[in-house]
Amino acid sequence: MLDRLVRPLIDPPLHALARATLGWGWSANAVTLLGFAIGMLGVPLVAFGQYRWALAPLLISRVFDGLDGAIARLRGPTDFGGYLDIVSDFIFYAAFVFAFALADPANGVWASLLLVAFMGTGTSFLAWAILAAKKGLSSEAQGKKSFFYSAGLVEGSETILFLSLCCLLPGYFRELAIVFTVLCAVTVLGRIASARATF
Repeated sequence: MLDRLVRPLIDPPLHALARATLGWGWSANAVTLLGFAIGMLGVPLVAFGQYRWALAPLLISRVFDGLDGAIARLRGPTDFGGYLDIVSDFIFYAAFVFAFALADPANGVWASLLLVAFMGTGTSFLAWAILAAKKGLSSEAQGKKSFFYSAGLVEGSETILFLSLCCLLPGYFRELAIVFTVLCAVTVLGRIASARATF
């Protein structure tokens, strides 16, 4: 939901940064993997209760996640690049939630519930993209993507905001997880309804 509002604000600086790094010879895929590695550094930090410190790799990795797309648009996007980007994102988000369960066993049930919700948003997102490709549908409402990007109540911006709040307010993980799970459920139901009407 917020991605459409945030993108006009973050795209210009990301494109400027991408142009500045072209001379360094970085490929979009290398930036994807570097961002993923930086983000995963936050997982053990969360697991050991260093929540505030984990916020830095979380946010830095999301900058790299935007930068890889900007570089790809300059160099020419590839199907594998889009594949690598989405796989890295989903693993990273799930690992971060899992880290909160490791940090406090009391978070285990809520982290598990949230991972179920993530499965719902992830599968509804990717299944939509598969059927859209089969039907030859395309959209650039969320920017130029490697595959059809189905919008929802919960997207990348909301997920980053949620994980950031978890790092800043770890004592409220249960409450935050419940709210985000509900938002994920609404997103899944919305995509199912949209898919039924479209396909």
